[in-house]
Amino acid sequence: MAVVVAISGSPSPASRTARVLAGVAGSLDAEIDTIAVRELPADVLLGCDPSHPVILDIATRISNADGVIVATPVYKAAYSGVLKALLDLLPQYALAGKTVLPLATGGTVAHVLAIDYALRPVLTTMGATHVLPGYFVHDQLISDGPDGGVVIAEPARSLLDGVVAAFAAALTAKVSA
Repeated sequence: MAVVVAISGSPSPASRTARVLAGVAGSLDAEIDTIAVRELPADVLLGCDPSHPVILDIATRISNADGVIVATPVYKAAYSGVLKALLDLLPQYALAGKTVLPLATGGTVAHVLAIDYALRPVLTTMGATHVLPGYFVHDQLISDGPDGGVVIAEPARSLLDGVVAAFAAALTAKVSA
């Protein structure tokens, strides 16, 4: 079974991004290890110490994973600052050999390209072997589910399902190889 680290880069405790990530992660036939960046101690993220035990633990968790999902809200056409703080502290090639799925949420379709122009270059620079085409979900298409989960309106739901299926297939191929 594949191991996936799911990183939620939202600073909000009532995060639509985190709920979309949980829904995606829950749909995978994989062992999921979730990291909510907002729950990390601020002094760790702002202390600029890549050898801090919290950062080393996250780097180890990523190293032991087959795939990584990086989910972020989009603010001012870029991924979140808390996510950037974490990524900056991880080793240069923390994503080496990993299959990565970038996901984003945001309040305007003008932010759709943030995945390709802001997040993808960083993930590639960190050595990701395969960065899949990510997916952006407009906030207006996200609502609360009856079970506390998330409901994504069509056709966004079907498109997201396709992206997730491609990620799952890439993981299966990697684990089988």
